Amino acid sequence: MKGIVLAGGTGSRLYPLTRALSKQLLPVYDKPMIYYPLSVLMLGGIKDILVISSPDHLEQFRRLLGDGSRLGLNIDYAAQPRPGGIAEAFLIGAEFIGQDQVSLVLGDNIFHGLGFSHLLRSHARDVDGCVLFGYAVTDPERYGVGEVDASGKLLSLEEKPTTPRSNLAITGLYLYDNDVIEVARGIRSSARGELEITDVNRAYLAEGRARLVDLGRGFTWLDAGTHDSLMHAGQYVQVLEKRQGVRIACLEEIAFRMGLIDADDCYLRGVELAGSGYGEYLMSIAAEAAVRSPGCAYS
Repeated sequence: MKGIVLAGGTGSRLYPLTRALSKQLLPVYDKPMIYYPLSVLMLGGIKDILVISSPDHLEQFRRLLGDGSRLGLNIDYAAQPRPGGIAEAFLIGAEFIGQDQVSLVLGDNIFHGLGFSHLLRSHARDVDGCVLFGYAVTDPERYGVGEVDASGKLLSLEEKPTTPRSNLAITGLYLYDNDVIEVARGIRSSARGELEITDVNRAYLAEGRARLVDLGRGFTWLDAGTHDSLMHAGQYVQVLEKRQGVRIACLEEIAFRMGLIDADDCYLRGVELAGSGYGEYLMSIAAEAAVRSPGCAYS
């Protein structure tokens, strides 16, 4: 499965913060926002990732992430010249996707929960159609909403309904089979001139090939696209990291735990960020590994 992070848009809801900087490069406590959706793809076992952003911001992402090799990943980049809708990502990334399945995650979405990696991997195996992830909210009228029956079968999808049929918001994480490219090519632009992801998902639903996974109480989903939600996301990460002594969406740690880089690489990534708590954390992880497995270059 390939992965796409859609980090485009103007970020107008965050003006003036985003007048000169991509929204997805703003800090969420101790790391850039894009680290969080990238961590989702990594936890799902995805190593080939396409970052889509506006032409003005692509070089900033390249400077931050490079080609991904330092994390054991393969990261490519593509431009979305203007906001053309979430579903446009499949047209922009068609060559990148090739004949594979694809996972799309929005660049301002944050997911966290015990067992998230297992959940993603279990649903990413041999996707037939699309897999959506729902999350119960108190204001479903602000989101795409999924309606399910008593058995959990997806019945309908509505975009920002005035009278929602359920409180399950459709989050910014999607899994698709390879048909999604042709499905996206076949939908029409909405009144606002964009290719809507809800229309793609409805096409799958009409064929009986759309599933909704309720993330449930054990997970947290945050959309950091406004000033208030950005602040709330940062506070959430800060509280958990301070209390538990571990870091959320630490890409180098995830790469190390998954065997994409070794302890020496993890330590070197920490040295490069020495002077920051983030760098010290990476070095401490590597040092602990050295105690358990003597022979690391710095042990």
